[in-house]
Amino acid sequence: MNRFGENCPCASGKAYQLCCQPCHAGAAADTPEALMRSRFSAFVVKDADYLLATWHPDTRPAELDLSGSPEWVSLQVLSSSAGVDTGRVHFRAVYRVGGGWGYLEEQSDFSKENGRWFYREGKTSEGVLKPGRNDPCPCGSGRKFKACCL
Repeated sequence: MNRFGENCPCASGKAYQLCCQPCHAGAAADTPEALMRSRFSAFVVKDADYLLATWHPDTRPAELDLSGSPEWVSLQVLSSSAGVDTGRVHFRAVYRVGGGWGYLEEQSDFSKENGRWFYREGKTSEGVLKPGRNDPCPCGSGRKFKACCL
């Protein structure tokens, strides 16, 4: 069990074993959104090998060190589209670092080759979150900030 309990870190509402874990074990993602969700979960569980394997060879870095990564806590898919061999996903991922909160928002591009989706690149923006005591908690729990992660 992970810190998300039985739920998958990608916020699909499914159990990790039925959602992203099969992709992490080698199954192909069905859609660009499914691949992006599995990649977010891979960042959460620090699975650099999976991230590299699902990154298109034309844009993939030679190595990926996740040791300095923030604590990724929630994901929101804002939009998703897929054609026959290209796709795009717009998402916002929230993280905790030190005593504060931040977010990464990205428009990600994907391509499909030999029956598998690959992450190509993304246009990102980042920001700081300053939730109020009565605001929803940035961790995605659905509870008020003051009753959750304050």
